[in-house]
Amino acid sequence: MSEKTCAACDCELDADAIQVKIGGKTVEVCCDECAARLKESYASASSP
Repeated sequence: MSEKTCAACDCELDADAIQVKIGGKTVEVCCDECAARLKESYASASSP
């Protein structure tokens, strides 16, 4: 059985995982803070 981990901090995800759309893909994170961090990272990486 493989454990899912947070896309931002690699913590193990539980039933309360949050799904976030980043660049057309849906990823799961452990909390709102990680969701915001991932969105900010993607926005700065995709800026010219």
